[in-house]
Amino acid sequence: MDCNRLISIARLFQVVMILSLVEGALVKAQDWPQWRGPQRSGLSTETGLLKDWPAAGPTQVWSISGLGEGYGSLAIKGDRILLQGTTGGASVVFCLSRQNGRIIWSTALGPKVSESRGNGPRATPTIDEDRVYVLTENGDLACLRLRDGSSIWRKNILREFGASNPHWMISESPLIDGDRVIVSPGGQSAGMVAFNKMNGARVWVTQDLSDEAAYSSPILVNVGGIQTLLNFTANAAVGIRAADGKLMFRYERAANGTANCATPIYADNRVFFSSAYGTGGALLKLRAEGGMVKADEVYFTREMMNHHGGMVLVNGYLYGFSNSILTCLEFSTGVKQWSHRSVGKGSLTYADGMLYLVGENHLVGLAEANPKAYVEHGRFQIEDLGRPSWAHPVIAGGQLFVRNQGNLTVYNIRNR
Repeated sequence: MDCNRLISIARLFQVVMILSLVEGALVKAQDWPQWRGPQRSGLSTETGLLKDWPAAGPTQVWSISGLGEGYGSLAIKGDRILLQGTTGGASVVFCLSRQNGRIIWSTALGPKVSESRGNGPRATPTIDEDRVYVLTENGDLACLRLRDGSSIWRKNILREFGASNPHWMISESPLIDGDRVIVSPGGQSAGMVAFNKMNGARVWVTQDLSDEAAYSSPILVNVGGIQTLLNFTANAAVGIRAADGKLMFRYERAANGTANCATPIYADNRVFFSSAYGTGGALLKLRAEGGMVKADEVYFTREMMNHHGGMVLVNGYLYGFSNSILTCLEFSTGVKQWSHRSVGKGSLTYADGMLYLVGENHLVGLAEANPKAYVEHGRFQIEDLGRPSWAHPVIAGGQLFVRNQGNLTVYNIRNR
């Protein structure tokens, strides 16, 4: 074989390898494998999306019904969508085709629980490689095979730890930390626990945190080399050492006595906790000291009383619904930049310079992530199914996913 041909083959091999890496990166970027996305931040890295919507909203790709009841969002990996709902009297996890919404499999995990504000599950599944981790409204925690929904292990965290279900039922989405899965049963010496994700064996249990569980989901951050779990309990914002479950700090001012729901927002060794019911939010500065993480209050504000719609941090500015008013704060100072009634009280996700808003009264909106002013670029109405639209929207693969009780609708938002 001559030298020129060898060079050509080598160059072709390089091109194939580069294309393979690019394709892999694109596939990864288009996944949304857990609650609030890859980093649990509510931020999508996708670009090339529509900046304006037509009056009727973006084009619908597909829509399905029959998912029962529930308020959880969805997780996406490859060609599959995972979300929780109900079938008859059972709390169920569904696996859908990403192409057309067809149900590939469904697995019942335990009894459906009814509650006056809405029945069924509140959480979002977590996809980890070839497994799915699901927590129901009644404390049934399951590790399932992604391919067919068959069980690897199961347990009930309320029964195992003698904990009680919060008034509006468990809403936490499981967090994967390396070889562990983290959940918060609440109660006497079980504020947070870690299980081996492969077999469900206990790894650690908090021995110095006995608060009841709240409705928030934890995040994992690194503070000065210390892996730290941040979450709300029913009474406080807490920082837990991920290595062994040690309670490192407890901060009560941002918590209320009714329902602490919003996932904390973290950046540059600072974390923002917020709750509603007349409370507000606080920015805490975190620092590593003697193998522990300490928290110091930077500021407290009543300008962000976020209930359960979440917040996003974009270019140094925090966006979220303060009760029913969409609000923008400067993250470092807490100074309010603007507020607007927008789509009413709701949830939000960020992508490509824009805020994707879902109001509980069934309005979906698009607005700029602009700290200078509220600038809207479209809105449309979705069906009223008798319950509020509380599920957080998802952006993946140039599409907007809106779950509304038993319906899931997908819209094309790619700018072609």
